[in-house]
Amino acid sequence: MQTELIIVSEYCHKCHIEPSFIDMLEEGGLIEVRDEEGEHYLLASQLPEIERYSRMYYDLSINMEGIDAIHHLLEKIERMRREIESLRRELQLYRRREIKDIDW
Repeated sequence: MQTELIIVSEYCHKCHIEPSFIDMLEEGGLIEVRDEEGEHYLLASQLPEIERYSRMYYDLSINMEGIDAIHHLLEKIERMRREIESLRRELQLYRRREIKDIDW
């Protein structure tokens, strides 16, 4: 499977963001930047996250430490959401077994 790559400088120019912002996101471990043949590339799959971080940074004036904290909280919320969904499925199975065990 081929991963679509986007040149960092072109993305920054089109989205009116500083390349140093992308560097900060990479240094913070929030995104991955690939280097190939002297050019820096973003993974297309990361664009929604980069856009979210960009809005936080430029529109809401949230610093990188704040963006990192928000990122970790959102990851935790997503893990908890998946856990709740899993527990709901287990509860439904338990309830179904319980109903089958009732002697009518």
